[in-house]
Amino acid sequence: MCDVSVIIGAYEAMPYLVRCLESVETQTIGADRIEIVAVDDGSTDGTGEYLEEFAAASKIRTRVLRQTNSGGPGGPRNVGLSLARGRYVFFLDADDYLGEEALERLVAMADRAGTDVVLGRVEGVNRNAAKSMWDQNLEHADIHTSNVKFTLSAQKLFRRELLARLDMRFDETMRTGEDALFTMEAYLRGDGVSVVADYTCYYLVGRDDGKHVTKSGSYTLRFDSARRLMELIAAHEPPGARRDQLMIRPFAVTLLPQFGPVVLRQSEEILHHKMELAAPLMEAYWTPGVARRLGARDRQRLTCVAERRPDLLKEALLAPDAPRKVSFARRVVRRLRREVRRRRPGTRTAA
Repeated sequence: MCDVSVIIGAYEAMPYLVRCLESVETQTIGADRIEIVAVDDGSTDGTGEYLEEFAAASKIRTRVLRQTNSGGPGGPRNVGLSLARGRYVFFLDADDYLGEEALERLVAMADRAGTDVVLGRVEGVNRNAAKSMWDQNLEHADIHTSNVKFTLSAQKLFRRELLARLDMRFDETMRTGEDALFTMEAYLRGDGVSVVADYTCYYLVGRDDGKHVTKSGSYTLRFDSARRLMELIAAHEPPGARRDQLMIRPFAVTLLPQFGPVVLRQSEEILHHKMELAAPLMEAYWTPGVARRLGARDRQRLTCVAERRPDLLKEALLAPDAPRKVSFARRVVRRLRREVRRRRPGTRTAA
């Protein structure tokens, strides 16, 4: 058994795949401690042929499987996971590449801390990457109070025994957000999360041709992704502060952008549809505990969504930054309260 199975799902990945594979081949952990499981998901640009050429020449044990296109990254990852034999697995996207010491450092951290998931520092190349969770190395990160909950991509080190024991797989019915669901489940059900912050382990590459998978998909898919993640969190955390701390992630990262400046460029029909999609999520999971953990501007927007007030949402988006003493968020809440009082017979409105 090797230490790490590097699982690469590849679709139309040339020429990025060349550097991706080079970065695995030059890992300081050594060729005898890793294997590559690569799945070509129906590429037509020479990706499959290059993988086979690499496998024939590389010192690293490499298995290549070519299949018809599955429609998303979850399918190839699941195929790779079924073939993996390492103590750990690492999901590497074919567009991206690793720092030379990445796997050595990640495995050392997992072995030392005994944790089931290890995050390695990520740096964006021609695109943005999350930064708030890389302040310091952590052997045991608190998923509720730390910022690790804001990085739910699949590009992490996972203990394979955990994935096998829980029969964890990527949901192939989801077009977006399947990696967040997978990673959050590992956070919630695994035995701890560690962070390697003092070395860039992963380089997240923005493709020049704009074909990066996370940029595609209808807004309706984002709401489905948020719903699935919220349901998962609720299934493992009872109502209270700990659930609220985790719910920040789907509210802030998935829902909030749907009600940002983009709505000013969209039709009224789309905005009302978004409000309808958000309504059951707001009713089920929007709590005072979630609200107070958000910044004022974010809280004001989601308050408008919770109250199903697209008019106030647009007003909030068009408003300049509010004075510190009386934020726009407070004015929105006060206005809503006054409207509720006016609708109640015999209720006095405070002067």
